[in-house]
Amino acid sequence: MIGGLFNLARPLIHRMDAETAHRLTVTALATAPALKPGADDPVLATEAFGLSFSNPVGLAAGFDKNAEAVDGALGLGFGFVEVGGVTPLPQPGNPRPRVFRLLEDEAVINRYGLNSEGMEAVAKRLGSRLRRNGLVGVNLGANKESADRAADYATLARRLAPLADFLTINVSSPNTPGLRDLQAESALDDLVARTLAARDEVATVGQRTPILIKIAPDLTIPELDGMIAVARKRGIDGLIVSNTTIARPDSLRSASKAETGGLSGKPLFTASTRILAEAFLRVEGQFPLIGVGGVDSVETAFAKIRAGATLVQFYSAMVFKGPGLAKEIKTGLATRARRAGLTRLTALIGRDAAAIARGEGL
Repeated sequence: MIGGLFNLARPLIHRMDAETAHRLTVTALATAPALKPGADDPVLATEAFGLSFSNPVGLAAGFDKNAEAVDGALGLGFGFVEVGGVTPLPQPGNPRPRVFRLLEDEAVINRYGLNSEGMEAVAKRLGSRLRRNGLVGVNLGANKESADRAADYATLARRLAPLADFLTINVSSPNTPGLRDLQAESALDDLVARTLAARDEVATVGQRTPILIKIAPDLTIPELDGMIAVARKRGIDGLIVSNTTIARPDSLRSASKAETGGLSGKPLFTASTRILAEAFLRVEGQFPLIGVGGVDSVETAFAKIRAGATLVQFYSAMVFKGPGLAKEIKTGLATRARRAGLTRLTALIGRDAAAIARGEGL
């Protein structure tokens, strides 16, 4: 039903400015009564970083930046929702226009610049729903004008860890000048150490909030090796692979392809899935991975799992496929698992990682 309504409304939605359409969607999910999706197929049940997920399909950060529509999003059937990026202090982000649909490419370019209502606004909303069901992560970012960005992540972890199921250190957004420099091994090591220490300051017995790192798809293999070395040494709970890309594939056809910012959607799928497979091979089972980038169907979600993802996320695909996509992907994944005679989809995690890392199998 939801998908049918979206198909009827899509021409009107796509005539709107992309950011206006996004804002209206978040407002609708925040104000309408949340749907109550049925129970997930047990074959989809997944364990990751100490949490139990009823299904592995999540809403990526960037959609609900300020935790306004968490329950509405969970009502669409997602197994978990990641809000943010959140910055310690409110900041407006970059001037508009800053979001562009690439309709011919089923892609989006954004240069939001971590626009955020700030940590306290998000903390208030998360605190008001603490006793409700549903897993919620928070994506952490630094203020643009901060003199000590590592301190920003520590501040966020200290404030938000008690209110979230997991936190994500986002050092891979391309829209805050200098932020990706924090992916360098020495800088990342200091940042992670300080963030973990801040998390531990507010942890209670049995309430150690998992910390993940979100990486860029544009990393070289030596850069990836350095990041994973830090993650393994410091005991990070997981990686999210990957953020948007600054690359512009030759296949892009839209007139908006020259806009600056991070590219997401279908053209990101191959690059992000290959770096996911490379990460899986290097992590050697020490912690799970979340695969994001170009997920827009059962086939692309399944490919992420074959490449090494325990969980998958999407956001841009809803611009083109609508809010019924989570349910569609869940149903398809369960069907594939059962046809293979499996009792758990997790048996297929990383099955084809080596081939995908070589550029095969996608």
